[in-house]
Amino acid sequence: MNLYIITGASRGMGQSLAHQLILPGNHLVCISRQTSDELDALAAQQRVPLEQWRCDLADAQPVADQIQFWLASREREFESITLVNNAGVIPAIAPLSDVPAAELTRALRVGIEAPMLLTAAFLKTTASWPIPKKVLNISSGLGRRAMASQAGYCAAKAAMDHFTRCLALEEALKPHGAKVCSLAPGVIDTDMQVQLRSAPDSSFPDKSAFVGMKTQGSLTSPFEAAGRLIAYLSRSDFGSNPVADVRDVA
Repeated sequence: MNLYIITGASRGMGQSLAHQLILPGNHLVCISRQTSDELDALAAQQRVPLEQWRCDLADAQPVADQIQFWLASREREFESITLVNNAGVIPAIAPLSDVPAAELTRALRVGIEAPMLLTAAFLKTTASWPIPKKVLNISSGLGRRAMASQAGYCAAKAAMDHFTRCLALEEALKPHGAKVCSLAPGVIDTDMQVQLRSAPDSSFPDKSAFVGMKTQGSLTSPFEAAGRLIAYLSRSDFGSNPVADVRDVA
């Protein structure tokens, strides 16, 4: 049995990722603020174990504790385990000086604090498990390219990239270390894109670029993007580059 723990799995690319991983031989734990009836129905049809934990990753420590407790007695149940940190939040699209403090705090807690706490719990509990372990952090091109009115989101994704680099160095020193990668999935037609395209022109100088990508049909569907992520996870060299982009794969 292969275990996949996925955050932000109730909609968008996270839901598409979970949907494609509901296959015989897999066990899924999906962590989101909402649950998905569609995933429940598919898992029942395929007879695949699926657990949906309704949690708010803006308060990640209880979720990390739950992961640690849940994993603690399950060493012999799985042939491989993978954590996918997919959840993310875009705060108000505006210059940093105009972003409400509560929105900025939430974006940073969900975008970087939660992945670090969940990854720490995941790796601590499974440190001695002699099975393949992977951590896939879903990054963004905006973590590698600055954009006005996106300071909170860009900062969270840049931090995710760099914490993954550090993590890769640490795990390489362990006898049963995990393979880790912070992967940019390309530009995807999700609710976040709608949010960007709907921003006031006056507060988002790059709005026209996002509108253009939609009208030109250059956005990837969530389902296609999820398929690319799964293919990347399956690569024999996964983790050899701790910060990567699916668009760079030949």
